[in-house]
Amino acid sequence: MEVLEAIAEGARSYWGHATPFNAGVDIARQTKNRPDDLEPPPRGLPVIKSPSAMRSPEIPHRLGWLSYWSAAAARAIGFPDPSRDAELLSRSRRTATGGWVVQLTDAPLNLDNPAHLDALKQAYERFPEIGGRSTP
Repeated sequence: MEVLEAIAEGARSYWGHATPFNAGVDIARQTKNRPDDLEPPPRGLPVIKSPSAMRSPEIPHRLGWLSYWSAAAARAIGFPDPSRDAELLSRSRRTATGGWVVQLTDAPLNLDNPAHLDALKQAYERFPEIGGRSTP
């Protein structure tokens, strides 16, 4: 968590993530770059837009096990909402610049674990802006 925060804040990033390799592969396969790519994302995950199709650089392209959201990114996705984000807030911390580092699950993300897969899907449901899945 500390490393992700240091790199993201040092680079003045809008967003970033750190995810174990195997989960990261499935998450990366959510992106549809071509109209003729009709294969659905693995594990019932939602389709996300390619970075070039995003309406704003502040909107995170994808979720990860650890997600860094700058203050601008957090505002863009509506985080935090204390009434909706209590569980995420219990594994989150505010950064010195007003951003957030959010840990999706207690243990490193393993999408073979049904609880972890559910946590990832629920986070995508909570934040439809992530991946450019909502309309302005």
